[in-house]
Amino acid sequence: MPPALPATLKAGSVRRLLLIALAACAAIGFAPNNAAASSTCGIPDRGTLWIDFAGTTQYWQLFAKPGIIAATSNFIYPPLIRSYGAKETYWDMHLNRRLGTPLQPFDPSTVIDRANRMYETASMALGCANPIIAENELNGVSLITPWSASNAQYRRDAMIYVQTLAARGARPVLLVPSEPYMGDVAGDWWREVAKYADIVRESYFSAPRVGKMGPFAGSRWLRGLFRRRVASFTDAGIPVRKLGIMLGFHTTPGLGGRDRAPLGEWLEVTKLQTLAAKQVAKEVGLRSVWSWGWGVFSVAEDDPDKPLAACVYEWTRDPRLCNGPKVAGKKFNTSRTEGQLVFPAGARCTLRGKRVDSSDIRALTAVTGDPNVAFTAVFARAVASLSAPLKPAQISAAEKAVVGSHFGSTAAYRAALARAHATPAAARGVIADELRRALIEQHMSVPGPSGEDVQSFYETYAETNVRHVQTKTGAPWLGGRRDGLALASNAPPQLFSMAQGRWITIRTMLGPVEVKAVEPVAPLGAIPLSVARPAVVAALKSLARDRRYETWLLARQRVMADQALCRKDQLPTPGIVPLTDFLPFLSVD
Repeated sequence: MPPALPATLKAGSVRRLLLIALAACAAIGFAPNNAAASSTCGIPDRGTLWIDFAGTTQYWQLFAKPGIIAATSNFIYPPLIRSYGAKETYWDMHLNRRLGTPLQPFDPSTVIDRANRMYETASMALGCANPIIAENELNGVSLITPWSASNAQYRRDAMIYVQTLAARGARPVLLVPSEPYMGDVAGDWWREVAKYADIVRESYFSAPRVGKMGPFAGSRWLRGLFRRRVASFTDAGIPVRKLGIMLGFHTTPGLGGRDRAPLGEWLEVTKLQTLAAKQVAKEVGLRSVWSWGWGVFSVAEDDPDKPLAACVYEWTRDPRLCNGPKVAGKKFNTSRTEGQLVFPAGARCTLRGKRVDSSDIRALTAVTGDPNVAFTAVFARAVASLSAPLKPAQISAAEKAVVGSHFGSTAAYRAALARAHATPAAARGVIADELRRALIEQHMSVPGPSGEDVQSFYETYAETNVRHVQTKTGAPWLGGRRDGLALASNAPPQLFSMAQGRWITIRTMLGPVEVKAVEPVAPLGAIPLSVARPAVVAALKSLARDRRYETWLLARQRVMADQALCRKDQLPTPGIVPLTDFLPFLSVD
């Protein structure tokens, strides 16, 4: 294990650094013995590489350990860090000294010479013939075409530079600070340069911004940011195996990174962005994830908390690398799963412990004909179930009521489902939706309808059957009363075929009801409005509760979307899907 972080380097370390520096100076001026050097620097060709800037970092010991790939510079730190078991790449801080700028590009001969010198420096420092060399950073990446003559030469210089490095055996990496322009010849340039160099998109943001979002929304935002950074290049046809992202841990206010965040918030965001990078890297197959900002290159970057953030960063990647919880303190949230895309088998989403299963979405897709509509319906179901949980026995009893009241046999019921492309399981899901709606609506108060609305309903539905009935308990289709007119539009169908004058028990989706038919069936228009008014008012209030339920459910979906976790963060569109339009016989009585 590397030594603990010292306030200053010990005397023995200083002498060692001086000896290394002297040996390096003696070697400058002639090419290294490439044949004797390692051909790969020990870095694997497969999987995602996690590479950390450690070139001139005061607390270099945090990166001097097995399991770390350190990006180093000069002739002092590379052999020192390597001696503790870390792998290494080379970090060139000043690409402008090799290429010039888009306004003042260098002559190509100068570029070739400096590419060769960079290769020799990196290969000597790392002791291998095929060093990874990070070039910080490409300028003018957002310039649209047609390019100026100087910028066109700058791009040619960049191409020559990476081609020269690649020809010598190096693996150049271009760091890209902003959104690249990919139109016409610019896109051709990016695709061509990717043949010789990896491309790493810097992905910086303000820690307080994400900290205020919390682990669910903040993690989703970070994953979206990293996906967009990658998509800028993959959409242009650049292979993802040539791409990486860079995370920022710098502390200069206004440039992203810590940006004055309190220590606890910064450490939490450090954890979240690391987890987000791990998720996206695995999801798309990134070649590399880099960390930057650990060094002290200005007064604003001289932040004593950087070693703590570095330890938390390493711990989040792999708890064996550093004891993050110990250095972060007791208030640190040690969960590495909160807000992360971790799902039980078969789940498309999770919401407060509720599952949105892919199998349920597929089953409803066969009914609705649209997978997005089905996704919305199943998500709305999960949201409603948080407010009205049901037991399997309730759903089973309601299903039996549907069979008994509408079909008379299970075979007839199954045949109706088959015609609607619905499985029995899908039907039970719709039945549960209806039961939840009824349970939630029972607690919703709505104002009474106007006299004009009552009159309009009475005239519009004059042909609708009604029947005077009595019940032993208050029934919702009687407006909660035990005596009144039942409307065929919202009452159990058995009421209109049962014998008159004797009590019987009928099975409804909401449970058994003891009922007696007092009078024969008649059309609503044959009943005086003064007598029919309570039934009409009950029907209109039921419709009003339906509308209020839909407004409530839509609002709850929008709120709950911030707490939902879905694969690849592909959330459903909040909405109201009337599944009983497809399966009308499953409507609650």
